Amino acid sequence: MKILIENEIYPIDLLQEVFDDPKFYKQNGLDGTITSVGYYHSFEKNSLVFMLPKVFMKDKEKTVFGCEKSELVDLIKNESIKHKTQYNWVRQLSVHFYNSLTEFKKRYTDTSIIHNTETFELNTNLGDKEYSFLDLLLSFVNFYKKNKQQILFKHIEFVSNQAKKPKWEKTIRKSLPILANGKTPIYVEITNKKKIINTEEELLTYFFSILNRLSTEHNLNLKIDKSFNLIKGQSFDRLCLNGSAKLRKIKHRYFNDTLKKMYVLCEMYFSQFDKSSIKRKREDFLAISNYNLVFEDMVDKLFSDELNTLEVDGITIDKLKNNDDGKIIDHIYDYKSLIDTSNIFYIGDSKYYKSDSSAGKVSKYKQFTYAKNVIQFNIDLLNKKGQNHLGSLRYRDKTTEGYNISPNFFIYGYIDDIENYDIHSIKKKGKPIPSCHFEDRLFDRDTLFVHQYKINFLYVLKAYTNFNEFEIQSFRKEIKDTFRNHFLDFFNDKEDCGFEFYESLLKTEDYETFVEKNFKKLNGKCFCTIDNRLLLAKHNDDNELDEILKHFKKIEKLE
Repeated sequence: MKILIENEIYPIDLLQEVFDDPKFYKQNGLDGTITSVGYYHSFEKNSLVFMLPKVFMKDKEKTVFGCEKSELVDLIKNESIKHKTQYNWVRQLSVHFYNSLTEFKKRYTDTSIIHNTETFELNTNLGDKEYSFLDLLLSFVNFYKKNKQQILFKHIEFVSNQAKKPKWEKTIRKSLPILANGKTPIYVEITNKKKIINTEEELLTYFFSILNRLSTEHNLNLKIDKSFNLIKGQSFDRLCLNGSAKLRKIKHRYFNDTLKKMYVLCEMYFSQFDKSSIKRKREDFLAISNYNLVFEDMVDKLFSDELNTLEVDGITIDKLKNNDDGKIIDHIYDYKSLIDTSNIFYIGDSKYYKSDSSAGKVSKYKQFTYAKNVIQFNIDLLNKKGQNHLGSLRYRDKTTEGYNISPNFFIYGYIDDIENYDIHSIKKKGKPIPSCHFEDRLFDRDTLFVHQYKINFLYVLKAYTNFNEFEIQSFRKEIKDTFRNHFLDFFNDKEDCGFEFYESLLKTEDYETFVEKNFKKLNGKCFCTIDNRLLLAKHNDDNELDEILKHFKKIEKLE
């Protein structure tokens, strides 16, 4: 197995050694740059390759595994680092990573999660019901680990049935027994005058010969009991060429479920070498050239997947995700407002970068556009159908013409611990990003703040295929509360957000007259909540509200 990383440069000789053609890399002189993320296997070159996402790079040469990218290529065969703790992640990561690609392939086939406005290319030669070489390899390993005791018992039983008139003195003298339960000796090689060929043993020989070849080629370190007969070297190579024919001759002998499953696995393996088989392939692969779409879908399945077809207060979320101007929002969900009992849409954007990178100016401007599109969509509904149609959602207050605060966030993938698949490790990343036309107007539709978070990429990878609905719902509840509390902490700190909050002492029926009288001073600074509280957000540098503050009391803490 070779491990390469997206967007990294490798010697062209190495790439030509493992790939049958250059569709997964771009050549530049004597070097080539990996342009895809995914899995690749060549039957002719006997190469198994994983092209990992760029999030696995820490800096220019160092990976998150603590080794250089050049060392990572042949990690399994590199004796200098083979026994370090970094080596333990290889098999677990390869399985989760491959499963995530197949899950995305399935979701892309079955649903419309990818839209025509996106440039999308999932590159594969595997049909919906076809298996890859890695599927086969994992099936062999999993079947063996699950059934090895039962298979060994069958083998011992077969060998025992071969013995007629055994010579126990010679058997004991010339062979070593297996100790059952640490006490009872069992002899698997019995010396006798007459031996009967047990045809059941053929299938076991084929199965364990294949398993031994897989273990040797891909350094699986499987321990195969020495009592099994194995075909190795050139003899095994010859077996691969006529293995399908040999299997067909013994197919009728097996009725036991375990043996029948072994037969199917062997048949699948030998079919790859059978030149007459329609299943035979020169290579198999599952790769994508824009992995940001996969990361986006993995995060969206955690945050808001079920909302794609959901209606919230009569609003179809799919319509909000796909804006009329062609913009597509990565993640959107409704949750408690920051200032009252209404709900508001939280809008998120996945950021697929290397582990230590941050969003640039273009990403920030795009996020502000996403938020403004959602606000405008709700305002259009408000104008056309009224607040009753919006239900618990509250975007604009008619009395003050102020706008509710719209929470926004970026979510980055990162890797700190290569063995951590079970803790999301969501952390704040940098400071919130502000955007406004008028710095002192918090309740203005153009005043927005984007919080930044990073999430454990390996947790997202595992959750994408392994989590059940209960686990996903638990995650969503925790994260929704966490994000809202972070926004509240931000606005409760006047030094961070730049504002202090006040609540009016006036009677509800006097709000409208008061706002109209002081509209020029209060424009964008006031908001009447769904529970009829008139709030004022005073900027730290605003000195025009001294008279107005007589009618308000300070709010010590937003909750």
